[in-house]
Amino acid sequence: MFSFNHFNFNVLDLEKSLKFYKDALGLEPVSEKDNPDFTIVYLGDKTTGFRLELTYLKDRTEPYNLGEIEYHLAMQAEDYDAAHKLHSEMGCIIFENPAMGIYFIEDPDGYWIEVIPKK
Repeated sequence: MFSFNHFNFNVLDLEKSLKFYKDALGLEPVSEKDNPDFTIVYLGDKTTGFRLELTYLKDRTEPYNLGEIEYHLAMQAEDYDAAHKLHSEMGCIIFENPAMGIYFIEDPDGYWIEVIPKK
């Protein structure tokens, strides 16, 4: 059998991304691998064992081509209204679907994160 372990986003500015994920979603580093050419930082939510891997290629200077962004990471909010207020204030909400009770935020590299209420 298999179980989820982590999901990867490549980032152009590691410090900017770390700040975004901490401020927007409360994710904090749980481990790091630093190599001459790249740094990998795993972020955790302090609740589950799932990790978000941020990979920073040190010589990369151009933004990543994310295609049509037909994929996303989903995060469940303990307090959906407070999360929506925070993300509105941060200016990172890019799409809302009130009928479904969800919205999406965008990270500094253009990745979409769906925010859903805890059920």
